[in-house]
Amino acid sequence: MRDNEKPINKVILKEYGKNIQKLVDYIKTVPDQEKRTEYAFALVELMKQLNPQLKSESDQKLWDDMYIMSDFELEVDGPFPMPLKELLGKKPKTVGYPEGEVKFKHYGRNIEKLIEKAIEIEDDEEQEIALIYIGQLMRSFHSTWNRENFDDAIILEDIKTLSKGKLHIDLDKVKENGLFETSMRRDFKSNVNASTSNSNNNGGRRNFSGGKRRNNNQNSKKRRN
Repeated sequence: MRDNEKPINKVILKEYGKNIQKLVDYIKTVPDQEKRTEYAFALVELMKQLNPQLKSESDQKLWDDMYIMSDFELEVDGPFPMPLKELLGKKPKTVGYPEGEVKFKHYGRNIEKLIEKAIEIEDDEEQEIALIYIGQLMRSFHSTWNRENFDDAIILEDIKTLSKGKLHIDLDKVKENGLFETSMRRDFKSNVNASTSNSNNNGGRRNFSGGKRRNNNQNSKKRRN
């Protein structure tokens, strides 16, 4: 056999075997396009029956495989376009890693991005609301990483470091109102009063202003005998 000759009955996709390859080669030789298309649809169904594991695959993959086995020479009116031959075996693009080192690995890159966004907020009240939310996230991450050595002062110091001193909230205010407690549900919209928006969900827990919330049990009616 000469070097430029293609091997007879070459199996392009070995998972389908010689017989499927022969059928693909035969369909290519059928002169009538309508007949070729009819045979192609039947062959796809046969590929499913002979390979039960392929039933969960999409039909497009089966048609793509048939086109590949035809060496991209099968002209039929199929439900899916023939894939580009140039894409076959092409390596996917490498996904680049984020540039720059993460300052505190237990917080991660996203916390740094949130702090960057908080710095850009011009309204003082909205910025404080964003800072409280970030502090809650940081507290949950920090407590998972180190349960024994923990204090809100650590979170505030880390915020100061990550924001380069541009974000600050009073430590006494944080501790008195439990602002960084992740178990507390808060409404961070600046135009809604926190004490009223969450009164139906938080029993006697404190809001930002330090006031107690009304207990839902006081509103419940006793069942009549």
